[in-house]
Amino acid sequence: MTILIVGGSGFLGSELVRQARAAGHTTVATYATKPGTASPTAWCPLDLRDAGRLDTVMAEVNPHVVINVSSGRADWAVTAEGPLQLAIVAAKHGTRMVHMSTDAVFSGVGRVQYDESCLPDPVTPYGAAKAAAETGILAVHPKAVVARTSLIIGHGRSVHERLVHQLAAGAVDGALFTDDIRCPVHVSDLAAALLELATSGAAGIHHLAGSDALSRHELGVLIAKRDGIDASRLPASLRAESTVPGALDVRLDSQKTQRSLRTHLRGARDFLRLRDAGQL
Repeated sequence: MTILIVGGSGFLGSELVRQARAAGHTTVATYATKPGTASPTAWCPLDLRDAGRLDTVMAEVNPHVVINVSSGRADWAVTAEGPLQLAIVAAKHGTRMVHMSTDAVFSGVGRVQYDESCLPDPVTPYGAAKAAAETGILAVHPKAVVARTSLIIGHGRSVHERLVHQLAAGAVDGALFTDDIRCPVHVSDLAAALLELATSGAAGIHHLAGSDALSRHELGVLIAKRDGIDASRLPASLRAESTVPGALDVRLDSQKTQRSLRTHLRGARDFLRLRDAGQL
């Protein structure tokens, strides 16, 4: 089938391109500023804020499914309105859609475990934009999939892995929070699960996070040990005592979605046991 990957130049997008091509799919990937290092069948420039361009790309590519893994951070026009426009166009063309969302839609206030039935209550502009996108997408394209995930790790190329190396080397200021709990997922597992959902009859909200709940500091220690870094060099602090906004303890419960998948969403303690990130 033909798969359109919006945000194919990013970390997750590149892995999706690799796996989709390996599975024999015709794969068109979009980029906002420049093509990435992945090798899709074709690259296509795309600004999610340009509704006319969205319609043109969808008509030209004519994909069976579009997977949106783009990231506009807290930019409302890109993160909230752009995916909604994409869903409108996908619905018009009768195209299946999978949209990548985040655990940032939850506050961690009053509970820490969140399954697919929990309603968003974001506490940051980024979380609010993502929550708005979820609501809008499912309103205009009810058969779409909205997949929430947590910290994405893998192959030494994720933001968190690079930060661990920088902090241990003293190259940047900062610290890893000991009270900020998430459920990290490996990028290869996440990409495989997204492709499963894309090629299935699934719809609605799905959670795709790892099975281990870890603080950012605990995760950093595991990464350091895997990479032969002295973990004692990693500074620790409390998010609750910092000025950095965001939820503290948010744990995505992915058990319901996991039961429908062949892909095993490993916990970080499992996938970080291997010292060679390239083996993962």
